[in-house]
Amino acid sequence: MIAHGVRLTQPVYRAHNPKFSYEPASGEGARKHGGRFNPQGVKALYTSLTLEAAWAEAAQGFGHKVQPMTICSYEVDCADVLDLTAPATLDAHDITPEMLSCAWRLDRDSRRTPASWAVYDKLSVLGVAGIIVPSYAVSAKPGAQNVVFWDWGDTPPHMVKVVDDYGRLPKRPKSFE
Repeated sequence: MIAHGVRLTQPVYRAHNPKFSYEPASGEGARKHGGRFNPQGVKALYTSLTLEAAWAEAAQGFGHKVQPMTICSYEVDCADVLDLTAPATLDAHDITPEMLSCAWRLDRDSRRTPASWAVYDKLSVLGVAGIIVPSYAVSAKPGAQNVVFWDWGDTPPHMVKVVDDYGRLPKRPKSFE
């Protein structure tokens, strides 16, 4: 059992570049490039608890020059999630707020291992499927939160699936050529 683990059963959101909206739950972009909470080579699905936070994450501080985005909602029924916005959970897993908020891109680009990747290393071996974390997007409102999934699929206990009841999302990359 994971100390302080919760079951997340609420919608989450993500704003995608339309070019890549044919696979909105793949985690491939994060695997290819790495992210704040996953090293290169590790799939991760970065989502937000609100539409506003999803937009802030996608805009990355460039709200004055908004580019096209495809916003997706995901149905979630995922066990083994840690809320890393809770001090008791941070303490139980020996994680600091500074590890979460590190300048991960600068570290990565300087060939240093970001402290936030140590969070993945520490928690993934425990079977943690996802983490709730503060948003670090420049334009995010105070209290905005994201959920990063490392283990997900179409069925519980780690279900995170895109809502596309009407089949509006493209099925292949050629849709954007």
